[in-house]
Amino acid sequence: MDNLSTVDTDGAIETRGIEPVPDHERRGRVRELFPTWVAANISVLLLTMGAALVVFNHLNFWQVLIVAACAALVSFGMVGVLSVSGKWGGAPGATLSRATFGVRGNLFPGAILWIARFGWETINAVTGAYAVLTVLDLLFGVKSNTALIVITLFAFVACTFLVSGMGRKALNVCNTWSTYLFGVFSVLVLGYLVATMHWGEVFSKPAGTTAMMIAGVGTIAAGGISWVPTGPDFARYLPHAASGRKIVGVTVSGAGLVMVPMVLMGAVMAVASPGLADAADPVSFLGDLLPTWLAVPYLLTAIVGMLLINSLSMYSAGFTAQTMGVKLPRAMAVSINAVISLVGGLLLMLVAKSFLGSFITFLILLAVSFSAWIGVYAVDMFRRRTRAVRYDAAALMDTGKGSRYWYVGGFCWQAMVSWVLALLIGLGFTKCDWFAGPFSGTFVGKYGLAWAATIVISGVIMAVLPAPRENATGTPATAAEPADVQSERSEPVTV
Repeated sequence: MDNLSTVDTDGAIETRGIEPVPDHERRGRVRELFPTWVAANISVLLLTMGAALVVFNHLNFWQVLIVAACAALVSFGMVGVLSVSGKWGGAPGATLSRATFGVRGNLFPGAILWIARFGWETINAVTGAYAVLTVLDLLFGVKSNTALIVITLFAFVACTFLVSGMGRKALNVCNTWSTYLFGVFSVLVLGYLVATMHWGEVFSKPAGTTAMMIAGVGTIAAGGISWVPTGPDFARYLPHAASGRKIVGVTVSGAGLVMVPMVLMGAVMAVASPGLADAADPVSFLGDLLPTWLAVPYLLTAIVGMLLINSLSMYSAGFTAQTMGVKLPRAMAVSINAVISLVGGLLLMLVAKSFLGSFITFLILLAVSFSAWIGVYAVDMFRRRTRAVRYDAAALMDTGKGSRYWYVGGFCWQAMVSWVLALLIGLGFTKCDWFAGPFSGTFVGKYGLAWAATIVISGVIMAVLPAPRENATGTPATAAEPADVQSERSEPVTV
């Protein structure tokens, strides 16, 4: 059995680990997810990605709009749908997936997701540090140097660790206020661009190819796809009767509210300054395009936003570490990610030659690695939607041979076969700066659809294999769902 049971309190510090949240503590509201997914997308990297759609994919304004909207809908639609399992089981996604892969089998996809999250946290930490350096330059004329890079990166990671260690309630408060602040300054930036941009030049740009549009959707959606396995983490405090349809709607709208205008702003900025798409760092261009009175407060709110993105990521990464057997409280498990983010960030800022090249390559690999998990988990979740007991709370914490989710030797072979095959085939379709898979020259590879193919392949294999049979155990009281859960079964989106 996992020895991580704690009691959550009403204080600022969340002490609960990976164990399912009991019904009497499920006092969350669906609307609380809105600022969470707004904050998860407050990143100036979206500006750089929007610029890349214009400079590298050669898309025009209207194509960028379609790409950004599709990316938000597809990626965070999946986040919302799979988040519903969080209210079913009251546990983080990393814990619930024990029921999918088996208590031992879950360690393998969990390790891949954990490693991928290191990279995402490192990218965000580096971007945040660059934003701090840009503010110091604009306000005080302090130029970047090695010592200052180390100090700013360390400070950013330390702040991220402190906020993520406080837990769900502190994050909700921070997310709400950052949403308001970032929204105000984003409107000001948008107004400045409307007043100063040469719109004739923006709208006269010729359209790009359909292939580049489809590839662009995958690039922009990769960030959202990385949140899919952690979606249940933020829905686990919702009561059973919470609407699944509302969870999906709030998730997509919160993310889309930021993603679409940010990507569009980056595309518009690229017309005035094409070099921002391949700048040495992804932030300093704002100091050239915006007046100081606007650039500084905008960057400060963006710094807070990126800090919150990393805090949300580290918050979930702590659960992944505990699920993999790290015998530490969640806040301490988060420290592992903080240290790795610091070391990786220093390498990226001081050693790597191209930030954008490394970032795009990472996004491509990130999307494929998470997609293999998504397909398997989605099919398993679909099969559970009509069960009286969707997730056995006691069994989720039982890692012994008598566990309901022990399957065969601790592995659900159907899920493991589906995951491994899909991951390998998906990488075969992948083409990036680091390597090109043997199938990267096909339609799927050329259109950048390796991530989509991976989801389909893993889901199809899981669906056609015999349905897994959970070990026979009693049904403990902790696993029973209250009567009001029956009301949600009639909803269209409660997969």
